[in-house]
Order: sequence, then structure tokens, then C-alpha cells
Amino acid sequence: MADKRDCYEVLNVDRGASADEIKKSYRQLALKFHPDRNQGDPAAETRFKEAAEAYEILSDPERRQRYDRMGHSGVNGTGAHDFSHMGVEDIFSMFGDLFGGGFGGGGRRRARGADLQVRVEISLEEVLTGAERTLTYQRDDRCGACGGGGAAQGSKKQSCPTCGGYGQVEQATGLGSIFGRVITSCPACKGQGAIIVNPCKPCQGSGRAPKERVVTVSIPAGIHDGQAIRVRGEGGAGEDGAAHGDLHCYVQVKPHPFLERREHDLVCRVPITFTQAALGATIEVPTLQGKADVKIPRGAQSGQVLRLGKQGLPDLRSGRLGDELIQITVEIPRKLNKKQESLLREFSETEDAIVAPDSKGFFDRLIKYLAGDDIA
Repeated sequence: MADKRDCYEVLNVDRGASADEIKKSYRQLALKFHPDRNQGDPAAETRFKEAAEAYEILSDPERRQRYDRMGHSGVNGTGAHDFSHMGVEDIFSMFGDLFGGGFGGGGRRRARGADLQVRVEISLEEVLTGAERTLTYQRDDRCGACGGGGAAQGSKKQSCPTCGGYGQVEQATGLGSIFGRVITSCPACKGQGAIIVNPCKPCQGSGRAPKERVVTVSIPAGIHDGQAIRVRGEGGAGEDGAAHGDLHCYVQVKPHPFLERREHDLVCRVPITFTQAALGATIEVPTLQGKADVKIPRGAQSGQVLRLGKQGLPDLRSGRLGDELIQITVEIPRKLNKKQESLLREFSETEDAIVAPDSKGFFDRLIKYLAGDDIA
């Protein structure tokens, strides 16, 4: 999401690059980082998928305009694939006509549907308990008129006359046949082996049509901000009846007015008076499960942390609860009335090493230091 690199940077092209320049750069990067050439190198596979995502966005004029205006957030919900969850062969089946027969399987592979992304906002209380959300969104579904095939009712696809139904054609490389011949996806049928002579009018032969979808998503307790829940098969419809993609629900946790998350623990910063710190006190603090009493010990120091056991958040896997950490901040009054000032001046005359041992020790060492004595 927010940490994705700029698409133009990924493909190493200028923002004004032409469609041919974008295609050429993507082809070079895809061949360079293809896992078949970089076996055992997960970084290469990541770069391969990153380049595919950038190419899908920049090769589509409408997506590219949205991306130029709003960045990655502008192409969410436009049917763009989530390449991080796709297999390498599935990616090559989408852009196979760019590579010839150098990698991958046959040309008749049908492209899986697009992965979709949505955001789900939950509260910190729901991180503790888990939650459910009913989502309404739009996806490309199989056309009801043609069942996803793309051909009008009463007609069928016909074998492609260019490739004879094989989905692939043989082409010469270099000058004539000096450097041999390669097998590539058929440009007429795009590797499908069949063409639509009489396309379905409602979907114009695509086999897909926009449709509203409603799903209920279960959000597990302990989930972190930015994590995603995959709902399989709830993405866009695949090509020519192929499998649907997935729906990825990215969780956003709303800030809490008093509590801050630190892994499985919660932190609550509580101000107390200097008299409460000196004399000790019992104070009430907020928790995700209501309120709790916390005993402030005598002589508490600013920044001191007290612990409320099992008042934190659950571990996503084990369910074990963290703690709530109460961090004390001792407030010094900015204004005093005459009586308060008189009492404090009287108190200051009684201060000694027993009352304030830290400051007494500091000033004793400072005096020795200024006198040139060794204080190590």
C-alpha cells in the first residue's frame, strides 16, 4: 500500500514515457527477474511481481491517468490485480504475448480474475474481541447473458483461423531463418485458440459485467493495523469463465483517546499531582474492559511505569493477552496561592538526603567535581 514504489521508478521510465517505451522496459525487467533465471532468489521474484503491477497500471490509459493524479490509492477498486499473491505462471498468462515462448506453459491458459482491495476500519476494542463487517462493493462478474463465454446466445466461439486452434504461432527471428524460429502466443486470439464471431451485446464479448457484491468478513482478535484478510474467490471474474480472484480486506485501527498499542501491550500515560506521587494514592485508569484502580506507591517518580496484568491485547496466533502499562507523569503546579507557597517553603527547609536522596547525591558529586576531586 503506502510503502509501494513509484511505478515509473519500478520500470525505470520517465513520467512522459510512451506506451512502447513502457512495454519495452517491462519486458526487459520481467525477463531479467524471472524466477526461472533466478532460482532460489526471493528478491528477484518480488521485483518480477513489482514490475508486472507497474506495467498493468501504466499500460492502461485510464489507470495511468488515475495513478498520475492520486498514486496507488487512485487505482484501488479498478480491477487491478494483487500480484504479490499471484503465481509466476499466472502473471505470464496475462502478458504472454510480450515474451514469446521463452518461459512458461501453453498459450491457452485463461487468466484468473482480478484481486480486489477494500479498507475496513475497526476500533481498538474490536482488536480485543474480534469483529465482523458486512461489505458492499462492485466487482466484474460473469455476464449473465453469455455465462462468461463472451459469445451471444445461440452462437459459439470458432476455432482461430490464424493458429488453427492451437493458440500459438511460429515466427522467424533475425533475418529469415538464420537465427531459428520461436513459438509465440497467437496475436489474433491472444493465445485462446478461439475467436468470438458474434459477441454478446450486454458485455461486448468480454464475458464480464459489473455487479454489486455483499460479503461478511470475520476479523480475528489481535489483528494489527495494516494487516489484510484474504477472502478467496470474491474478487473479479476470470477470463472466459476462469476462477475469480480474491478480495483483500486491509484493516485500519482507529486511534484510541487514551490507550496506545505497543505490540500486545497497551500504554496509558496518566498525569498525577506531586502530592500523590510523594504520599501515594489510588487512581482510576481506563482499560479496554472498563475501568481499573491503580495504586501509586509513595515516592513515585515521573516516568515510572506500573503494570496491569492481562489488560492488553491478544496475540493473533496464541490468544495470550498482553498487559496495560501505566506511565506516570508528575505535574508541577504553575501557580500557587499564598498558603500553598508558605507550606512548600516550610517543607523545603526540611528537605535532606532522606527526603530527596537523588538530588542530594547529585549536588554532593557536583561540589567534588568543581573542586577537582575524583568522583569516579
